[in-house]
Amino acid sequence: MGEISHFDAILIGGGHNGLTCACYLAQAGLRVGVFERAPQVGGAAVTEEFHPGFRNSAAAYTVSLLHPKVVRDLSLGQHGLRVVERPMANFLPLDNGDCLRMGSTAADVRAEVARFSARDAERLPIYQQMLGRVAAMLRDLAARTPPNVGGGLVDLLAALRTANEVRGLDMPARRDLLDLFTKSAGGLLDAWFDAAPLKACFGFDAIVGNFASPYAPGTAYVLLHHVFGEVNGVRGAWGHAIGGMGAITQAMRREAERLGVAIFTAAPVAKVNVVRARACGITLDDGRDFQGRCVISNVNPRLLYLQLLDAALLDADFLRRMHAYQCASATFRMNVALCELPRFDCAPQPGSHHGAGIIMAPSLEYMERAYADARAHGWSRHPVIEMLIPSTLDSTLAPEGKHVASLFCQHFAPQLPEGRDWDAERDRAAELVIDTVTRYAPNFRASLIARSVLSPLDLERRFGLVGGDIFHGTLTLDQLWAARPVLGYGAYRAPIEGLYMCGSGTHPGGGVTGLPGMNAAREILRDWRRLKR
Repeated sequence: MGEISHFDAILIGGGHNGLTCACYLAQAGLRVGVFERAPQVGGAAVTEEFHPGFRNSAAAYTVSLLHPKVVRDLSLGQHGLRVVERPMANFLPLDNGDCLRMGSTAADVRAEVARFSARDAERLPIYQQMLGRVAAMLRDLAARTPPNVGGGLVDLLAALRTANEVRGLDMPARRDLLDLFTKSAGGLLDAWFDAAPLKACFGFDAIVGNFASPYAPGTAYVLLHHVFGEVNGVRGAWGHAIGGMGAITQAMRREAERLGVAIFTAAPVAKVNVVRARACGITLDDGRDFQGRCVISNVNPRLLYLQLLDAALLDADFLRRMHAYQCASATFRMNVALCELPRFDCAPQPGSHHGAGIIMAPSLEYMERAYADARAHGWSRHPVIEMLIPSTLDSTLAPEGKHVASLFCQHFAPQLPEGRDWDAERDRAAELVIDTVTRYAPNFRASLIARSVLSPLDLERRFGLVGGDIFHGTLTLDQLWAARPVLGYGAYRAPIEGLYMCGSGTHPGGGVTGLPGMNAAREILRDWRRLKR
């Protein structure tokens, strides 16, 4: 039997959103083909063995934002996905030998915060209620298609529905919503709390994958973006997928194959073919052509519009805005194999803190200096680091008695000054990261068996993360909701008939959520039914 060359829908990019979209389309009866340039599907959510016997998530490294509807609809649990919660939310070692432990219960957290500030402990539940109230509204919006500015009656009604939901909030909630969309995370947290460690714990979420100072306007929204999620029904919790992040995308692949989706790996797409102003298929790097009634892109919008399409097909204003589309997260990613657990000065014995998100950035001021450093010198001389040790929760990742750790580091500028090159500077930066962790856990350097290092340039080359941007576009007000990626094309439809977008460069943005893929599939099927009629 020959290779299938004609599909109802062609997906470019086999990351988690592309697989999600493919599954929903196949469930509706469409013939779907997924084309992935890497040897395996999964995009940035893959697990790999980086040293004999040691496996870990390669890029994306923790679970919370994966939407429960996607988990149910794609039967991910039946395909082997299992997520376990962290035993402790966060652990912050401090320079004075103390630490902040954000435990698993509200009572534990409040008692811990009271050690630093009784006033903060009293205000903490109020802050969490405020954040939860706004997050609940935005969680609902995240699973809906934004109204397309300049669209028809349906878009107008969608905009009115959203406006009515905002009107339904009381005035304090409206003020909170405005604060979270416009203020800096630092300004917001300074108004709520006194203790620097507590503000650092919450403020870290505002700079994850965000090349910005925590005092930059708009960073409060990035903080909010990271509390949308849940693990096993617990809202705001974070967890680990047994087997690493690849367990998510491999479960998606199994569901896609069960539904008859054709998956092509090691199949980089060279261009989207357009005939009579309508997308009608793709050409691969090896010259093979595949026809499709529609084409759906799961790659960064800049890659789609500036590399895979003929510029003559797009109007000048759209092209100008695509060239200006901001992508930069200043992320430096490492995996390390360890012969023993880190022994922190403040907590040297094994404990639940080793299963937490371990944040090495003791204050908002520290984070602000890290950003300023990166702007001036290319990377932070005192970087912000979150370390996870997933082998404390998952024995499949390392040999018995040994461990793997993920290091997610900020800020490391995508473009280095003075003509310096990331290929030449990668190891120097990695040494700095190791030194920084060793400052808090003196045995860390001596415990290293092996390491795997990804600079911002490596993240771009390997995973298509332009500028190393884990979100496929910064989460700023001008690149959110109906303006993601460009105002007028926020409803997953491209400016070319039959061409759609389903990646993190569309609403609601980055993270392993599955929501762009789910939302895009809904709009594609709406158009599909209209065409059939």
